[in-house]
Amino acid sequence: MIPIETLLPFFAASVLLAIAPGPDNIFVLTQSALRGKSAGLAVMLGLCTGLIVHSIAVALGVAVIFQTSALAFSALKFIGAGYLVYLAWQAFRASATKFQAERSPETSLWKLYRRGIIMNITNPKVSIFFLAFLPQFADPSRGPISFQLLMLGGVFILATILVFGSIALLAGTLGQWLSRSARIQKIMNRVTGTVFVCLALRLATTER
Repeated sequence: MIPIETLLPFFAASVLLAIAPGPDNIFVLTQSALRGKSAGLAVMLGLCTGLIVHSIAVALGVAVIFQTSALAFSALKFIGAGYLVYLAWQAFRASATKFQAERSPETSLWKLYRRGIIMNITNPKVSIFFLAFLPQFADPSRGPISFQLLMLGGVFILATILVFGSIALLAGTLGQWLSRSARIQKIMNRVTGTVFVCLALRLATTER
C-alpha cells in the first residue's frame, strides 16, 4: 500500500496539474458554457474514462510503445487532431436553433461522453505523461508496481473529477445566462469551433 504521506503530495500535485490550462479542461469549459452543466459533466466523465485507459496502459507497460515508437505516437495524435477538426466543423455549422435542440436529448449526453473518451485516449501525450509522472510516487518495496500505478491513477482521476466538475458547474451556470441570446449562442459556437481548431493544431504539432 502507498502511505498517506505519499498520497497527499501526489493528490495536491494532481489538483494543480488539473487546474493548469490545457486541452481537457478547456474542452470541459467550452462544452459546459455552450450546452449546460450536464453536458460539461458528461464530457468530464468521458475524459476521466480515458484516464482509466491510460492508467491501465501505463500499469501494463503499453504506454512505453508510444514513448519508443514514433510511428505509433504520430498515428494516434493525428487521429485525435482529425477528430477535433471534425468537432470544429460541426461547431461552425451549428445555428442557434440547433444549439437549443442539442441541450435536451439524453442521447447528446452520451455523445458528449464518447467525445471526452475519444479526445483523451487519442492524445498519446497523456500516456507518456502518466508514464513519467506516476512511477515517481511508486516504491517497489511496498508491493507490486502495477497495483501502485493503478492506485495512483485512481487518485489522479479523483483530483480531475473535483477540478473539472467544478469547472463544468461554474461554466454551465454562465452558459445558462448566455443562452438567452441567439446572437451570443452563435458567437459561442464560433468560439467553440476556434478552440477545437487550436486544440487540433496543438495536438498535431506535439512532439514526444
